[in-house]
Amino acid sequence: MQFLTSIPSPDISYIDLGFARIHFYALFILTGIVIATALADYRLARRGAEKGVMLDVALWAVPFGIAGGRFFHVVTHPDDYFYQGADLLDVFKVWEGGLAIYGALIFGAVGVYVGTRKLGLRFLTVADAMAPGILIAQGIGRLGNYFNKELFGLPTELPWGLEIPSTNPAYPVGLPDGLTFHPTFLYELIWNLVGAAALLWLASKLKLQWGRVFGLYLAIYSTGRVWIESIRIDPSEILLGLRINVWSALIGLTIGLLIFVVQGRRHPGAEPSIWIPGREPAKSPQK
Repeated sequence: MQFLTSIPSPDISYIDLGFARIHFYALFILTGIVIATALADYRLARRGAEKGVMLDVALWAVPFGIAGGRFFHVVTHPDDYFYQGADLLDVFKVWEGGLAIYGALIFGAVGVYVGTRKLGLRFLTVADAMAPGILIAQGIGRLGNYFNKELFGLPTELPWGLEIPSTNPAYPVGLPDGLTFHPTFLYELIWNLVGAAALLWLASKLKLQWGRVFGLYLAIYSTGRVWIESIRIDPSEILLGLRINVWSALIGLTIGLLIFVVQGRRHPGAEPSIWIPGREPAKSPQK
């Protein structure tokens, strides 16, 4: 019986289908989006929304989120895109990897707000419905980092260390060949899936509404991101001794806790409706 001694890296990160090249990173991102949209739609339908309404929201949220995630990634990794001889078109090649989660959340929230206003739904109700699925989507998206052989952690001798070939451009300069590294993609995948299960249970058990599920999501995700980000060794901007993404996670954790506490005090009761006042759909006449 063989025991796990390391996690091998995949040999490919894309497949060619005729004239189209399918990057696994993009495939996992899209898979996460589909799952998150379906779960949010199910949760909204249970509260009285028409089935499929979340797709209308996603048509606004997804483009905004991708644009925001890419923008924040480029801004926080300028040396990867702006240097002598660089191809500036690389800034737009999202399918090759590089989305900053917190940028995607900020811009995605704008898209959700636009979509909910058009549909007459309460923004916080939809945010609560989306929160567990976002965690799941973020976890699935990290599998793209695995196939890209990127964003791994410090060297480790643990039996689940990730093999990274020394020919990989991301392999740390000056380190000997043959090292294995903390599989941060796997840590975040597990953290997010467990967090999503906990979030669904707590939301049901505590009857959380008024944006408190989303606040709890921010707290759960950001807590895991602080320690995972702290062991990553990919280049990053440093602010006051900490990686910029650690600061983002600490801010996300603070905002999440504030939302959870403040909204709980402001709205101790249940939401009166999932609809913006005055935007309720007309009831069909009874036959």
